[in-house]
Amino acid sequence: MTRRAALAGISAGLLLLVCWMGTRTEDEPEPRTAPRTTASADVASADASTTAEAIGLLRAGTAFVNQTSYRSDVDIASQIASLSHTDTVNKRMHTTITAPGGTIEIRMIDDDVYLNPGQLLQGVGDEWLVLDPARVPSDFALSFAPGKNDSGGSARLIAAIVTARADGGQITGTIDVTRIGAGNGISFRPGPGGVFPDSARSHAFRATLDAEGRLVSFLLPEASGLPNASLRYSDFGTTVTVVRPSGAVVAPDAVYPQLGMGGGR
Repeated sequence: MTRRAALAGISAGLLLLVCWMGTRTEDEPEPRTAPRTTASADVASADASTTAEAIGLLRAGTAFVNQTSYRSDVDIASQIASLSHTDTVNKRMHTTITAPGGTIEIRMIDDDVYLNPGQLLQGVGDEWLVLDPARVPSDFALSFAPGKNDSGGSARLIAAIVTARADGGQITGTIDVTRIGAGNGISFRPGPGGVFPDSARSHAFRATLDAEGRLVSFLLPEASGLPNASLRYSDFGTTVTVVRPSGAVVAPDAVYPQLGMGGGR
């Protein structure tokens, strides 16, 4: 994975993981599905019920994003890390993204968005910039609106779950990486051929709920060409103070093509 590929996207203050996946060779056979018997259909129905129950717990476990302040951490292969403090109720967010070559910082106060590119974006300098929300790509969702205000991007991960089982506060199962898509938090894209390997459609995950049922971790282990990646939530209810940067200037045109999943290529 090249440095440019790793740094290609930023979304809601979190660096998007752009992992170039391998593709199936011409000699590798297409996957086959065995005929479904009555017994296997019953098992599938039971598995679907178990999965639906686990997904329900995960979705309920992320309700806090609309109700209180929180901290979200994303780590990708110990190479890219982001830390966000978000308070949707009072419209405050502060994010730092650390990657090879520098750090990007984002501050949100009400409807104002400030970005310090830290020399990680090309041709825009390293001073504080004021972004025009109307000009940023749709996958660079900087918003406090419900459904777009989770700096960890857990909803996209949960929506891509294939199978899941809850055991107390532990939820394990498989996730279809090809369905995660672009947006806040962790994202993946296929290689130059535009095809994910079959194993990416059944990638293992492990999530943890705390004693109050809140999602506190969502982990993807390294496998099938994907690096390990983690999302963690903590510091619920902590005051989030964001200082408006002085001397910020209007962002130049060169900034916007570099934001989101399509940027930096």
